[in-house]
Order: sequence, then C-alpha cells, then structure tokens
Amino acid sequence: QRYCQDVYRGRLASVHSAARNQELQKLARTYHIIISPWIGAVTSRRAGQWESYWEDSSPWNYANWAPTHPFHIVTTCTTLSVRDGLWRSRFCFQLRPFICQY
Repeated sequence: QRYCQDVYRGRLASVHSAARNQELQKLARTYHIIISPWIGAVTSRRAGQWESYWEDSSPWNYANWAPTHPFHIVTTCTTLSVRDGLWRSRFCFQLRPFICQY
C-alpha cells in the first residue's frame, strides 16, 4: 500500500463488482503475472469481530472469496488470483505484484 501511495500516488485497488474483478484479472494477465497480485482488501479483528474492509475506505459492497477465505486468525491482506479471479487471504509481509488505482 505504501509503495503504491509513495511511488504512484495511488492506492491498492478496491473491487466493487464482478465486472471490475474480471477487468483486473484480465489486466494482471496482460502483464504475464503468475503470482497473484495484491488488491486493497484487509481482514482484521475490529471491536471483537472479524471484518474485511478496503484500504481506500470505500464501501464493502462486493466480495469474491475463495472457499475457506478470508482467514480469521491474524490480520491478512488479499490477493486476486490471475487464474480463477478468486480472492485469498495472505500474510501482508509477502512481496508480490500489486494493482494500484488512481
């Protein structure tokens, strides 16, 4: 997120529809990305409840989680699978490609 902000003056992408999800999946494929890129969703415990939210504070009105995701163990960040378009929880410290929006 910080790299996206500091270098590109953007934020990690938020996804609010199936069409947008598919658009971003296709975009990642055009760059021949094999490793699933980061998007701007975070899952963490807030006020005793596990909750997913967008880094850009936009409304949480769409989700495309893979089965068994998101994890409710520790705070996690989210990847968008280039292969199937599904979202998966990942430890936030992993180095991965990312999709930045403006």
